[in-house]
Amino acid sequence: MRYKEKRYNKRLKYGNIWYAHKIVCPLNNEETPMSKPEKLFIALNIAILTVSDTRSLEEDTSGKYLADSLVESGHTLAERTIRTDDIYQIRAIVSQWIADPAIHAIITTGGTGFYIRDQIPEALSPLFDKEVQGFGEMFRALSRDEIGMSTLQSRALAGMANNTVIFCLPGSSGACRTGWEGIIKEQLDNRTRPCNFVPHLMRENPKHDH
Repeated sequence: MRYKEKRYNKRLKYGNIWYAHKIVCPLNNEETPMSKPEKLFIALNIAILTVSDTRSLEEDTSGKYLADSLVESGHTLAERTIRTDDIYQIRAIVSQWIADPAIHAIITTGGTGFYIRDQIPEALSPLFDKEVQGFGEMFRALSRDEIGMSTLQSRALAGMANNTVIFCLPGSSGACRTGWEGIIKEQLDNRTRPCNFVPHLMRENPKHDH
């Protein structure tokens, strides 16, 4: 025990442990002075676009799931609409949302497959300032547990444009659930550590808080 106390004091002397970790004092179980208080949740304005040649708003179970889920999480549904699988109609509505400073995030559902009319990547990739490459990778990794190697046929993608993040999901409600619960929900929560997208959506230069 004497050796452990000596090593602990040596770490305090050099200061490393105070800045690298949130630790507990071994003697009285009190948090260190450098531990941070819990952040307050920041509600975002999120727009939902369903891409389909056949569905109406009433039949759109995927868009409804996303809308209900984001509201349940504390965010605001800024707008929800449907467009056909037409590159220019898709670009028009998404460009409008990207240009709107009140909208922080956009989620699309549908149009990410390999059928002739599936054109979401072709429609939206040119609008991205930066691609979020890890999103498609993680989505397909999660989907593999549910649909096996059929996940190869998903071209789910994401990107940033004008301080707005755009997530593009497949059209099934199951895929939307995987994307929201497995990735998007946490990444749109400013309390997620070590990092999330919220600082990039606030129209200011993000700062590291850890």
